[in-house]
Amino acid sequence: MRPLEEEEVKQVFEKLHKYIGKNIKNMIDRPDDPHCLRLHRNRVFYVREEVMRRAISVARKNLVALGTCLGRFTHSGKFRLTIHALDVLAQFAKYKVWVKPSAEMSYLYGNHVLKSGLGRITENTPAYQGVVVMSMSDIPLGFGTTSRSTQECRKLDPSAIVAFHQADTGEYLRNEEENL
Repeated sequence: MRPLEEEEVKQVFEKLHKYIGKNIKNMIDRPDDPHCLRLHRNRVFYVREEVMRRAISVARKNLVALGTCLGRFTHSGKFRLTIHALDVLAQFAKYKVWVKPSAEMSYLYGNHVLKSGLGRITENTPAYQGVVVMSMSDIPLGFGTTSRSTQECRKLDPSAIVAFHQADTGEYLRNEEENL
């Protein structure tokens, strides 16, 4: 476990900025409990500073995880958000998309959000913006990217894609081995 290097921090913050915007500052410098980012086995963890200080006494080979896993660095050096980051993204998200109950299962099986399944969308959401996909009862289901802006969504036909799928909670079951 080590702090992120400057280039790694830049990649992580660029990816997070797509979803939570300027709330990155609020995410790290929380008034109730400060958090930090740590790298362990190519995975980036969002950890309370108090827990991080206590984990220093654990050997690296014995440490499996620490805090919330936000994502991982691929072999090529790119940062990729994982579904484990959903709780953090949902808490600080700038833009959200709510899906109808009839479209929830389709999304959880890995399909995109269609106009026919769109319950509502945050006002003034631009095209190709990172969004958190929520159920109508405000339960985070996953995250993705909008294909069109809010104004364009109003004019679409029912079979058009509104948000591209990137990750969903169904991945816990589909990719069990990879998530560990």
